[in-house]
Amino acid sequence: MSEQEEQLTGGNTAESVVRLGSTVRKPVTSSTPAVHSLLAYLQAVGFEASPAALGIDEQGRQVLEFVQGSLWSSVGTHTQTDFRRVGTIIRTLHDAAASFQMPEEAQWNVRYEPDERDLICHNDLAPWNLVCGADRWVFIDWDAAAPATRLWDLAWASIAFPPFEPQCELPRAATAMHALLDGYRLQRSSYGKLIKLMVKRARAEHDFIVEGAQKGQEPWARLYVEEHHRYWGPVSDYIDQNASALEELLASLKGSLHQTSKIER
Repeated sequence: MSEQEEQLTGGNTAESVVRLGSTVRKPVTSSTPAVHSLLAYLQAVGFEASPAALGIDEQGRQVLEFVQGSLWSSVGTHTQTDFRRVGTIIRTLHDAAASFQMPEEAQWNVRYEPDERDLICHNDLAPWNLVCGADRWVFIDWDAAAPATRLWDLAWASIAFPPFEPQCELPRAATAMHALLDGYRLQRSSYGKLIKLMVKRARAEHDFIVEGAQKGQEPWARLYVEEHHRYWGPVSDYIDQNASALEELLASLKGSLHQTSKIER
């Protein structure tokens, strides 16, 4: 008896994502060859927090490793140790990706221009893309991987994981963000620049959804109807208005002994 495909839910942009046995099948994009070369490289250097890329199936779909576990966003309460673990995973990813040699013909899915282009980043490091298994935590959905910077990638995670909301308890969000940055080993001198990029990234996401909807482009028109832009715009404003207070809170919190490596961007 052949295995049945199981529709997977939770994604916002892919048209159809299914599970077939121990694999995930999803549509190919123009960036798929480049993304699969990145995933193959990460696997080769021992990075365990990304799924294996297994090629293209007979229907022309991407084939990726299915990772057992629950999404971070569905788990519930998280400890400071959990946030530090996320930060450590992101740091390990960036350190590994820094030595990745991009194929000359590589095409990447760049939604909007990052601050700079230093290395290939995931660009959607968020609770809805982190599968937490018993022995392994894995970031999925690499279709938005593209050249950016460490802080550009980290800014997105710093918004999404605490999470920051348009009207949230700033000390609580700052404590979670600090644990994540502590796991990443980010120097305090970089906090101000990171916060500015958080504002910029959230605003860019808002504008991208609005502009996509105005042009009738999917899935952005659907995301606009679902009012995703009403999160990203206000949260950008909230972080901007509280930037000084947030930086002071982060600086006042005690870090671990691992916070020694300097990341400028």
